[in-house]
Amino acid sequence: MNETQTRSGTRTIPNVLTIAGTDPSGGAGVQADLKSFSAHGAYGMSVATALVAQTTTGVAQVHEIPAEFVTAQLVTLLDDVRVDAVKIGMLANAEVIRAVVRFLDDYAPPHVVLDPVMVAKSGDRLLATEAVRVLREQLLPRVDLITPNLPEAADLLGTAEVTEIDGMRAQAERLAGLGAKRILLKGGHLAGESSVDALYGDGSTELLSEERVVTTNNHGTGCTLAASIAALRPQRQEWASAVREAKAYLGDALRAADRLDVGHGHGPVHHFHRWWK
Repeated sequence: MNETQTRSGTRTIPNVLTIAGTDPSGGAGVQADLKSFSAHGAYGMSVATALVAQTTTGVAQVHEIPAEFVTAQLVTLLDDVRVDAVKIGMLANAEVIRAVVRFLDDYAPPHVVLDPVMVAKSGDRLLATEAVRVLREQLLPRVDLITPNLPEAADLLGTAEVTEIDGMRAQAERLAGLGAKRILLKGGHLAGESSVDALYGDGSTELLSEERVVTTNNHGTGCTLAASIAALRPQRQEWASAVREAKAYLGDALRAADRLDVGHGHGPVHHFHRWWK
């Protein structure tokens, strides 16, 4: 069911907001988030935090949007439109992170997913080092689910990247100790025929395994997964269901990705694989 309940008790299509940077090639950031929302029957909205000159081969330049204009976008939108879920991606600097924290405190959207974007797949750093502390201390405790990959988890914890599943369990628990309510720690960087993620919440960890898809068209997978979870959560009873369904969708989008011919590097996943024949 692609509907959510409003305060009046009627059923309506959920409105889902992404707060993130852009990607002109369409595979990551705001563009990927909006595609993911649409693929899950949600109405997508966006607030840009940075204009990123990037393609499938890497990041050329980042123009950081001033924090006060990020705030203006958020306030203007929320004064008019109901928001049922939020996905947060690239924030670029400490001032923008603080602006998003104030937004969450003032408006208290019901479901918030944070993809702590720090480094692009090309290796380009997207979150200033000094901003990691602000994200860790102020933003992490205010969201409902964070979706770090293994390098991002290590960065948040100030420790080495883990190389096995038991280490993933331990790091997920340590992230909870920082105030994160739920953690989906993505294990795609580990070796093996399966890709295993650790979903931690309410004191326990569930391992979610999917067949590893071999393709170079994997640009924006983190954005797509987090955005899919945000779009699905208002339509599902609990977080685990939204996470499992989003993971299955991403697996299919990766398997269909080679049908696309976009760029010369890491191409995008196929967000509309279910509909485009």
